[in-house]
Amino acid sequence: VQLVESGGGLVQPGGSLRLSCTGSGITLEVIAMGWYRQSPGKERELIATISNANNADYIDSVKGRFIISADIPAHEVYLQMNNLNTEDSAVYYCYANLRKRGWDFDYWGQGTQVTVSS
Repeated sequence: VQLVESGGGLVQPGGSLRLSCTGSGITLEVIAMGWYRQSPGKERELIATISNANNADYIDSVKGRFIISADIPAHEVYLQMNNLNTEDSAVYYCYANLRKRGWDFDYWGQGTQVTVSS
């Protein structure tokens, strides 16, 4: 299984970015896909998920600013990030939760850097 993110970069406060992630080599059932992020000195946190039933969930700090969408059968997930602030600077990781015979398996991409700075 391989997850490849794209779309990170440098943006000014108040700006927007759209992250994309494409999965390959996935043969198990996809239960959900989503995005984690990690800032220096902080733990990795799950910020948005979307299920194979198209149910989305967000942490409070990004609600109303970030929008997750996905084409689960195509193993693609996106994150539209609006009104970015410096606290959003982090490495963003795509993830996929897969299932086979009742066992769950989680996979992550290599990450894409998002820097919010003036």
